[in-house]
Amino acid sequence: MTGTDLGMPAFPPFPEAAREAVHDEVLRANLRHATHTIRDKRARAVAELDDWDRLRAAGKAIKDHTLRHLDRYLLQLEAAVTAAGGTVHWAVDADEANRIVTGLVLATGEREVVKVKSMATQETGLNEALEAAGIAAYETDLAELIVQLGHDRPSHILVPAIHRNRGEIRDLFRSEMGRWGRPAPEDLGDDPRELAEAARLHLREKFLRAKVAVSGANFMVAETGTMVVLESEGNGRMCLTLPETLISVVGIEKVVPTFRDLEVFLQTLPRSSTAERMNPYTTMWTGTGDGTGEGDGPTAFHLVLLDNGRTDTLADEVGRQALRCIRCSACLNVCPVYERAGGHAYGSVYPGPIGAVLSPQLRGTAAPIDATLPYASTLCGACYEVCPVAIDIPEILVHLRERVVQGGPVTREGVRVRIRPAHGHTAERAAMRAARLLLDRPGALRAGERLLSRARRLRPQRLPGPGRAWTDTRALPDVPAESFRDWWARERKAPQK
Repeated sequence: MTGTDLGMPAFPPFPEAAREAVHDEVLRANLRHATHTIRDKRARAVAELDDWDRLRAAGKAIKDHTLRHLDRYLLQLEAAVTAAGGTVHWAVDADEANRIVTGLVLATGEREVVKVKSMATQETGLNEALEAAGIAAYETDLAELIVQLGHDRPSHILVPAIHRNRGEIRDLFRSEMGRWGRPAPEDLGDDPRELAEAARLHLREKFLRAKVAVSGANFMVAETGTMVVLESEGNGRMCLTLPETLISVVGIEKVVPTFRDLEVFLQTLPRSSTAERMNPYTTMWTGTGDGTGEGDGPTAFHLVLLDNGRTDTLADEVGRQALRCIRCSACLNVCPVYERAGGHAYGSVYPGPIGAVLSPQLRGTAAPIDATLPYASTLCGACYEVCPVAIDIPEILVHLRERVVQGGPVTREGVRVRIRPAHGHTAERAAMRAARLLLDRPGALRAGERLLSRARRLRPQRLPGPGRAWTDTRALPDVPAESFRDWWARERKAPQK
């Protein structure tokens, strides 16, 4: 496990992984049904608000302001959490975060924890680190439970088990639940209510027994030290109120300045993610309980603030807008590439368009999977249109493609370095250099256009060499009898330049 591990093993380049996924007809059917259903519901929920565009602009402004002053707000958050009885830990990377959490759990004397759905702990590979230390971690979100029982990987930000259908889930519950705790009924069917009841009974004993819980947070309020978790099932509420010790691992970009700022996000996040006007459960806690055991909340609260490449991303003037992300997953549900390839092909806990811009920044572009992720897009712009904080994902994708092909200066571990171009783009760089030379010389361009027009009957059906991959799936366009420049001069009698 590396310092910036995103909870995934080594992965092949995106094109290879996607090629296998698109031939899985069951996977594609599951994804098509789920994404179309979610995005249609979201569209109706968003249409209810006349001021959606203003809310979107407000969310963008709050996030941009916070990122510009992140150092100040993080220190304010630390002071507020400490004053409320909590303890703040700073983790520069995944390894440090895992060591901190593992040490805190071992210090309690416990050997099991219950977990609220958390992208940050998936990013660091915490479950594997806890298992290596002899600690069992139980996922309590229904979809995460399905993924865990199936020894699988999440494939969606909001619905990690979106690639599974009801029949597959029933079979998993029947075969695996007994190994983790209370078994599923032998006659369990695939009705969603039956599956939810089996999961509820399986998890209830863990909620009542666990002394330690691990969570993430959707937002952290700097002025009060308040943590905020939005969820739909109630499992988060159980984990955040019953255990004696609560450990929250949260990315540093999740902070917002004031309690009032939540007003914007508590409207935009539910509608963009679950297509609800508000989440069924919005849990907030500040510090620890009163220690008497009479009230809700932990008697010990630890906040682990995770960097893991976020500061480096913040140094990129174009790429930093990815840190606005509130993990709603709306961009996944409208993306034609995600719908066909699924989440596993992205090789990260952050799949889809946001993963294509976030993972290469957090991890760098040295690995084949990260060098190909910026190309996992048609640049159609649908992701930007639905993003509730107006992240211009296509702009970042083009920016990262340039980085992959050309290399250049980037920030790594707080140090400005120059990276080399990724392998496999020599022909592309040569073509761009040739195009630049030609476009800088109008006379040569004009002569080339006329020569191409006269030789149009010799146009091949497929390009040779590296161009063959392009014409394998596209028809080479016809060459016109004259160039636009010549047509313009003839029709408008304009002098040629």
